[in-house]
Amino acid sequence: MKHIFTLVFAFSLAVCLHAQTVLTGDITTNTTLMAANRYLLDGTVFVKNNATLTIEPGTVILGKKSSTRPALVITRGAKIIANGTFTKPIVFTSDQAAGQRNPGDWGGIIILGKAVVNTPTGEFAIEGLPSSGDATCGGNDDADNSGVLRYVRIEFPGIAFAPNIEINGLTMGAVGSGTIIDNVQVSYSGDDSFEWFGGTVNCKHLIAYKGVDDDFDTDYGYRGKIQYAVALRDPVLADVSGSNGFESDNNAAGAYTPVRTQPVFANVTLVGPKATRTTTVSNNFKRAAHIRRASQLNVFNSILMAYPDGILMDGAKVCTAATGDSVKVKGVILACDTNLRTNVSSFNAANWFNTAAYNNTQITTQNNRADVMLTDPFNAAAPNWLPMAGSPALSGGVATTDPFFEATTFRGAFGTVNWTAEWTQFNPINYTNVGTKELEGMHTPLNMYPNPAQNQLNISFVGYKYSQTNIEITNVLGAAVYQQAVEVQAGKNTFEVSIAALNPGLYFVKIDGKVGRLVVR
Repeated sequence: MKHIFTLVFAFSLAVCLHAQTVLTGDITTNTTLMAANRYLLDGTVFVKNNATLTIEPGTVILGKKSSTRPALVITRGAKIIANGTFTKPIVFTSDQAAGQRNPGDWGGIIILGKAVVNTPTGEFAIEGLPSSGDATCGGNDDADNSGVLRYVRIEFPGIAFAPNIEINGLTMGAVGSGTIIDNVQVSYSGDDSFEWFGGTVNCKHLIAYKGVDDDFDTDYGYRGKIQYAVALRDPVLADVSGSNGFESDNNAAGAYTPVRTQPVFANVTLVGPKATRTTTVSNNFKRAAHIRRASQLNVFNSILMAYPDGILMDGAKVCTAATGDSVKVKGVILACDTNLRTNVSSFNAANWFNTAAYNNTQITTQNNRADVMLTDPFNAAAPNWLPMAGSPALSGGVATTDPFFEATTFRGAFGTVNWTAEWTQFNPINYTNVGTKELEGMHTPLNMYPNPAQNQLNISFVGYKYSQTNIEITNVLGAAVYQQAVEVQAGKNTFEVSIAALNPGLYFVKIDGKVGRLVVR
């Protein structure tokens, strides 16, 4: 006979049962981190010697807060395979207790590859680490493969030791296009959320949440493509260097080089700190897009809003590049205090953005943030960046010819689908479950019946929105003995699960964070 009991304390119990393993020093052989364990990253850990670090879905890695450089570094030739799922994201976060976590608690993730960079020697030592062979990136293989980051959260990373000696949330140095970066959220980074130094890696579905410095920073000849990215800023968290949405340089000297910084961003929503023009924010907030030092940044089908300045064309070398039509800004909505600026007297940014000869005619300026008509873009706890009915963001998208980009008619990171659902976390300071998040679509606890049960288990609860998740049954050792993908609908949901094959014993039935206890007799 099979008996079902509700277990209200089971999830916190499950967290306590996770073993903790300390990661320190070098990883020189193929290694797997398992979801059944918790890991503490203590100091700088280098994956080297062409080793592959595999991380199971649902694994949690805690970065130790210390005066050292606690970071995970994937060196040239090595790989990281962090292939999470939307119900079991892989989480890198602070080791501090709930309510005590802050930007820069630990270093972050650094991936180094063999793709082309525009430095004189064709390689360089990544910033934030002592100069060494393990910190060096660059080469001549633009198709280099450093592995996979998919459904990964990186929380409270980013350390600025000194100006230009910084570790970002996710740092990519010379990473090649064979690498997969998709569905990655960086939250509360003490420096940039994402930074690319050269290379060609392409990315989709990126979230920069309440970072201190720049959201998306590109340097050293980065030439990759990014589609679907969103950023939200905190009004008081900004860096003395000036905090921007995009910051883009060709190189530190702003010199012309044969390989130029020329990334293409499409379907991006940058939400700055100024919910209204009168909102009080840190004076360190600057621009939605700062294009400088001979960069050739391209932006398509995007929304840049709520910054003091929209786009700054900074310097004669950027403006010369623009008049040669190598800087393209098309299908973009601007809703900032001042939408277009230049510091070159001979260059009129407003005229350039509306000059048909340069095919840069797709700029829409909005009088205020409300005109963009996003659902709830400034809600820090539960942001909703989907356009409302009648929003100008639902149309106006321009076509791109590169096959990497999915064709869209909408502008910004979202049309009618919220791709941030389920795997993300917008309250990482206070949450206690640092693993798989509780199912947001569930109103009530699990109701499991009959009790006692024989052969078949019924699970029911009330949901308030559509979501996708898994029913999972595990034994007392944490091994899964049953899994079933299910779709949760708004309203009452009932699922039938066959338990006829289970041997007598104690089991846990789980739908994400909701847990019940199953006794099989």
